[in-house]
Amino acid sequence: MFDTFANAGGMPLTQMGVLPLAYLGIAILSAGVIRGYSGFGFSMIAVMSVTLLLPPSEVVPIILMLEVVASLWLLPRVWRQIDWKSLVWLSAGVLIGTPAGVYLLANIPPRPMRAAIAVVVMVLVVLLWRGFALKQMPGRGKTVAVGALSGVLNGSATIGGPPVILFYFSSPAGVAVSRASLIAFFFGTDIVAFLMCLQQGLVTTKTATMGASFLVPMILGLSLGSRFFRQSKAEAFRRKVLILLMLLALAALVRALWG
Repeated sequence: MFDTFANAGGMPLTQMGVLPLAYLGIAILSAGVIRGYSGFGFSMIAVMSVTLLLPPSEVVPIILMLEVVASLWLLPRVWRQIDWKSLVWLSAGVLIGTPAGVYLLANIPPRPMRAAIAVVVMVLVVLLWRGFALKQMPGRGKTVAVGALSGVLNGSATIGGPPVILFYFSSPAGVAVSRASLIAFFFGTDIVAFLMCLQQGLVTTKTATMGASFLVPMILGLSLGSRFFRQSKAEAFRRKVLILLMLLALAALVRALWG
């Protein structure tokens, strides 16, 4: 069994055995459930799972394609709940912070930065779990600052999501608005990242075909996750999101230290 998985790396899907294909399908399905439920988490879960069998140069454009499709599938269902005002100022901050992040990437080793970010996220998750919450939505300046921090972290360590996730789930916006706004936010960032992959020639006929082959398990996962969200109570949803964020931070820390 282990030899089957080990020998599958880099193979076209049509040449893989049943076990590797089943593994990839379950990995994408599971990531889709998380994305449909929480509004985030698909990329990290899918990349960590799929790179066990496929090279990262192929996986990243595939996952970005799937992320864009996932957002397009989810957006019509949450459009009226999106907090556009905060999204505009967050996006402005991202544009400001990303160049600084790219500069740091060129001058500071990324592994220590990723580890530090993961630890900070875990501390903030603990604070939120213990009841920390904002009494009102942050104003323009603070919202732009959060977006700028996200841009810096995305440009320097490709971990720009946590500041925005924590921003929404510590705010009084409500879980439905927070989830909807995150779906819209990540749609924008995924489009930009995908266009950059296109520019670098990373999107090929092979990656497009492989991405298309993952659409069915992903959409099934999105449907299940969305159904679980509709059946969840607000406080239970918030707790599960914090647990997910903690697990993702732990995974990022392990990857930074031993990856």
